[in-house]
Amino acid sequence: MRRHVISAAVLWVILTAIGEALAFADLYPTVGSTEADDFDRIFRILIVMGMPVFTFVIAVLFYCVLRFGSFGMPAGDGPAYRGTGPGPKVWLAVTGSLALTVMIFPGLTGLAKLQPDKNGNGWGEPNAELVVRVAGFRWSWTMEYVDAGVTVSTAQGKELVLPIDTHVKFEIDSTDVVHSFWIPAFRMKIDAIPGRTTHMTVKPTVLGRFEDDDAYRVQCAELCGLDHSTMTFPVRVVPRAEFEQWLQSQKPAAAAE
Repeated sequence: MRRHVISAAVLWVILTAIGEALAFADLYPTVGSTEADDFDRIFRILIVMGMPVFTFVIAVLFYCVLRFGSFGMPAGDGPAYRGTGPGPKVWLAVTGSLALTVMIFPGLTGLAKLQPDKNGNGWGEPNAELVVRVAGFRWSWTMEYVDAGVTVSTAQGKELVLPIDTHVKFEIDSTDVVHSFWIPAFRMKIDAIPGRTTHMTVKPTVLGRFEDDDAYRVQCAELCGLDHSTMTFPVRVVPRAEFEQWLQSQKPAAAAE
């Protein structure tokens, strides 16, 4: 019995080490905003906390299948395991403590600051410096820069241009069915719901464009019909001066339309 426990424990340690290493590997999309950095940090914390529990279950199951598994119908049921002794009690205490910790952080604290306040701005963040009104419809997007009176859309072959290091608030709705507004580089996603305006605030921190990195795109993340997968919109993050020039260049076109 002791030999089996040691063998399973060694397998558990190996799988845990591999899993924890992968948690910190560079396997994620581009971190393009303050919110993306927060989300990735929270995600890694959850993986680090949950990996030992996950690998323990996998190690025990895998070892038991290899060591005690057999083919065909069993001759009878194995002996009952009553769950007595220190083992199950320690397991319950450890997993229960982890669950309670996760509920507090990041559940009640870490994720709270990423939720919008009553004005649609991020908690603890200043009011948005730029407001973009987004409309989703099958199977395209329209983006309106509210203060500038400029609108860009999929039909125009345009892109969503955003200034770096600027708090941007998106006001999002839908004209037909439920869509979902998601920018992978920002990690932020929120539903676009007919008859209701939802809000999302981000602060881009890394220059980038869709042509070089497909994480810079608006993507519908809610199954909405036949061409759901094609419901994308390129995103470009530029310096503030370049953004102002681009915005001015769009105004004559907007007035002509």
